[in-house]
Amino acid sequence: MSGHSSYEFQNGFLRWLDSRLPLPSMLKGQAMDFPTPKNLNYFWTFGGILLLCLVVQIVSGIVLAMHYTPHVDMAFNSVEHIMRDVNYGWLIRYMHANGASMFFIAVYIHMLRGLYYGSYKAPREVLWIIGVLIFLIMMATAFMGYVLPWGQMSFWGATVITNLFSAIPIVGKGIVEWLWGGFAVGNPTLNRFFSLHFLLPFVLAGVVILHIWALHVPGNNNPTGIDPKSPKDTVPFHPYYTVKDGFAIVLFLIFFAVWLFYYPNALGHTDNYIPANPLVTPSHIVPEWYFLPFYAILRAIPSKLGGVIAMFGAIAVLFILPWLDTSRVRSGSFRPLFKVFFWLFVFAGVVLGYCGSQPPEGSLVLIARVATAYYFLFFLLILPLLGIFEKTKPLPASISESVLPKKKAATAEPAQA
Repeated sequence: MSGHSSYEFQNGFLRWLDSRLPLPSMLKGQAMDFPTPKNLNYFWTFGGILLLCLVVQIVSGIVLAMHYTPHVDMAFNSVEHIMRDVNYGWLIRYMHANGASMFFIAVYIHMLRGLYYGSYKAPREVLWIIGVLIFLIMMATAFMGYVLPWGQMSFWGATVITNLFSAIPIVGKGIVEWLWGGFAVGNPTLNRFFSLHFLLPFVLAGVVILHIWALHVPGNNNPTGIDPKSPKDTVPFHPYYTVKDGFAIVLFLIFFAVWLFYYPNALGHTDNYIPANPLVTPSHIVPEWYFLPFYAILRAIPSKLGGVIAMFGAIAVLFILPWLDTSRVRSGSFRPLFKVFFWLFVFAGVVLGYCGSQPPEGSLVLIARVATAYYFLFFLLILPLLGIFEKTKPLPASISESVLPKKKAATAEPAQA
């Protein structure tokens, strides 16, 4: 499935370049002729959408960095300067802020698709692990970026989240002081977060290239979870999936544009338009919406150390997922019980997100604890047991059989033989 191309270019310049630097043949083999299962649905287009989101974030972030001042006395005003005085600064700033939300919407759909269709199973374990690493880098980058406007929620969010490391025995206090660059969140903290927020997207881009490389070794998974058994099960990536991905990207850009031009502040917090004040604590400190499920897990545990372990454990468990699911069937389409537990898992994630957005009071604390328990039970107990007790549906003989009507598939098989 590596997609190596032996194509002989007709253009003289491309032949000359390819003989010295085989970039054209690599692009043709990996991006155009790469054999791709012909039954991929639109959930597979979110890989291309995520690549677009990364480019948007890097380009808009570079422009914003040209006008931003990472100093506690000037950071808030520099953001206002970008919004009011820089040509189209409001558009670039809103594009970057809402682009982060679009990035996480796409990555959550992408990960849930991989979870439902078993894209983490052999031989794609490394591909999945690199994907989880990308998710972790995204979260770190987004958190540091949220601090940069230096509004009330930025300052207190940084204070609360960095303080969590103090729960670690012996070394916790030292880690917090190292993160702060002192004994409180201040100018050294802002400088460090700005530097890392600027650097990490380029690290992320490198890991994304590694992720694509890891994908092109075993090839794409597909909705049936069956590996291609003949050339008739696949089509070249171009033009079939470039057109399909292009159409999905246009629809996603329309969705992005609606938020960008009509609801640019709907996904943010109003307190972040108030300059940071260490003497005034907001009534309710919340992170951005895409962190809310993990924030709810943190608060659901009575112990501070236990909450920190649970929050980081919620991400760490994803790294070992390929070895927790014992079922031999990849796709959830053929696993009736798995479907039920999967949608309960999605519902638990939505519930955790809501609980994280509200003050931890009354029945919400109990609901968050139940949802947290289910989150971990799904990975650590339900998936291992389903592989033993679940009775799966029969798999189709090939990808072609799952795509074509039964009569056509029956006549097509002898031709393949």
